[in-house]
Amino acid sequence: MGIVQTWNNSVKVFECIKCNQQFSPNDYFTGCPVCLKKQQPSSLKFLYEQDMPWKIDKSAKGMFRYADRLPYKTFPTLGEGETPIISMNGLEKELGIPEIWLKNEGQNPTGSHKDRMSPLIVARAASLNRSTVIAASSGNAGASLAAYAAAAGLRCKIVTTPKINGPWEKAIRLSGAEIIKVQNSLERWETVRKLVEEEGDYPATNYNIPPVGSNMFGVQGYTTVAYEIVEQLRECQPTAVIIPCARGDLLWGIWEGFVESLRLGWIESIPRLYAVEPFPRLAHVLQGRDYREKFRGDSRLLPSIGGETVTYQSLDAIKSSRGDAIVVTNTEVEKAQWDLAKRGIFAEGSAAITWPAVSKLVKTGKIDENDRVLLMITSHGFKGV
Repeated sequence: MGIVQTWNNSVKVFECIKCNQQFSPNDYFTGCPVCLKKQQPSSLKFLYEQDMPWKIDKSAKGMFRYADRLPYKTFPTLGEGETPIISMNGLEKELGIPEIWLKNEGQNPTGSHKDRMSPLIVARAASLNRSTVIAASSGNAGASLAAYAAAAGLRCKIVTTPKINGPWEKAIRLSGAEIIKVQNSLERWETVRKLVEEEGDYPATNYNIPPVGSNMFGVQGYTTVAYEIVEQLRECQPTAVIIPCARGDLLWGIWEGFVESLRLGWIESIPRLYAVEPFPRLAHVLQGRDYREKFRGDSRLLPSIGGETVTYQSLDAIKSSRGDAIVVTNTEVEKAQWDLAKRGIFAEGSAAITWPAVSKLVKTGKIDENDRVLLMITSHGFKGV
């Protein structure tokens, strides 16, 4: 089954988020070529024609509301986006802050925020007449990409490890995707690289070491999270947003969406962005360590945000928003899931970590009585993780 994908003619150039070098629109799977030569890998961002006005299409649903600021105006859809924001009444009094909300990305079609990335990647692959998309994934990204590839009639390969959770593996296989198992995360990336370079598969995820973000066409889908927050909360915007983080695709996309919202005058200021991680990675980089290093730690209960590496895009989003990184460990995850479930939200462990993170940020004084806080719940818990 073929799909229709319409390129957005307001896309002007791509720009490195580190050195600001500009490039013609194309695929840059390893990020900025200039920074890569300097062994300082960094992602690229989209620059749109600012003289071409755009507006939210209020007659459209989900991500199509913001199609004027996405690389493709049409793309395969399973009903992604327009996820709810839920007020956590009563908790704000416990924490001593005016408002606290959850944005529940677990209500996307395959149960995670990855459904905002997959349709644009599949649209890009189809526009290039690529028959196969490929991703390195511990579960969420693989299940999502496999579903959207199936909907668009493309083949899909997911490179994972033997530790992949059963429900995720079943979802991927039932979609018709091929699962390739290797021994560890870094071997996943090398396998993806080989299949991209030798067989022409179109990559959804990073395969560079040190890493850059995932496919930049897909990361653009995450800007719609910020646009939805702005629309849904109207006159009562958050001052802090707390986001689970591995390589920072969601973190960066939300940052870009808020930057554009500020430019258009939809908001008066950009909220501080706080990245939550299972052990110190970004936290060490913010204290002076090189972002290209490897960081050791335990993330066995948090596979969706595991790994030993960080990206420059994560660091840039945190610093630019005046945010920070906060660590929530494996031992805190079970209680976080329990607390959320008691309030009606069943979240994957890697999503539930934003819950204890807000308490920690309050205790350290980084969030106080002047803050309105939004927690990103990135994935539902029915996967058994």
